Amino acid sequence: MSQYLWPIAYTLFIWWFSTGVILYLNGLPHWTFKWTMGGTTFVLLMALVGLGATRDDTRITGAYLAFTFGLLVWAWQEVAFLLGYVTGPRRTGCPVDSTGWRRAGFAFMAVMHHELALVMLGAAVLAATWGGTNQTGLWTFLILWVMRQSAKLNVFLGVRNLNEGFLPDHLKYLQTYFTRRPMNRLFPISVIASTLVAALVWQEANMADKDAFDITALTFAATLLTLAVLEHWFLVLPLPFEALWNWGLRSRKHSETHEPSTTDGDPNFQALPVVSEEAGKSEASVVKSVGAGIARTGCISY
Repeated sequence: MSQYLWPIAYTLFIWWFSTGVILYLNGLPHWTFKWTMGGTTFVLLMALVGLGATRDDTRITGAYLAFTFGLLVWAWQEVAFLLGYVTGPRRTGCPVDSTGWRRAGFAFMAVMHHELALVMLGAAVLAATWGGTNQTGLWTFLILWVMRQSAKLNVFLGVRNLNEGFLPDHLKYLQTYFTRRPMNRLFPISVIASTLVAALVWQEANMADKDAFDITALTFAATLLTLAVLEHWFLVLPLPFEALWNWGLRSRKHSETHEPSTTDGDPNFQALPVVSEEAGKSEASVVKSVGAGIARTGCISY
């Protein structure tokens, strides 16, 4: 039983702790950003080297290391995005009269560089693990990537909890691309699809013919998928889930008392309201168009 419990406990801790650390670093004074970005980039390079070094390591420790390296690669893009270094060419709010595909285009331009960075990081992880017998790091990155795309689509189309409190001051304009409503048509498809995949991975992890390495690697993947499903529910349930990471936001509150708002007087910032449900009704056409991609998408929390 411990061969399942330890990977589950490790994944839960890393999921909770790393999110809080990233939020904490993002809330520090702006002069620290360059140092945070530099340190995170160094960690990224070391993680890619680590993925290459462990690609044929089929020990239990190899699964733990590859899983951790995959998470560290993912953490780089989280930090780069929240610090504002890698977002998109559009850094203003969404025009209030834009709907449908026009609004979707504006939203993509707001995060285009971020999306391209994900593609490049995915290619780097694939190259580092190519031909290896230990693909734990690659699967970790892919799960996070696919589930993140699902969460972005759901936030764009409309959910109850937008988690806009996680956005730093310099990214507040992004909330104008969000839609607040109880649920959207994509949400149940995302949850059902990701739950089914998670159940299949859990089933595979419990097969009698699996060795200790396979059990550990599959448990990591299954736990990560399960947490992604949970994060999807965070988007719609009327509960204060953000409280899990209140400790990570303390640095932001301290910084706000010592620094002026970075959006004050910024001509590129438009203080627009969250898009209403009525303005989001035309997004039904967007849901229909993502047909084939819907079945393989899942979640993100920030």
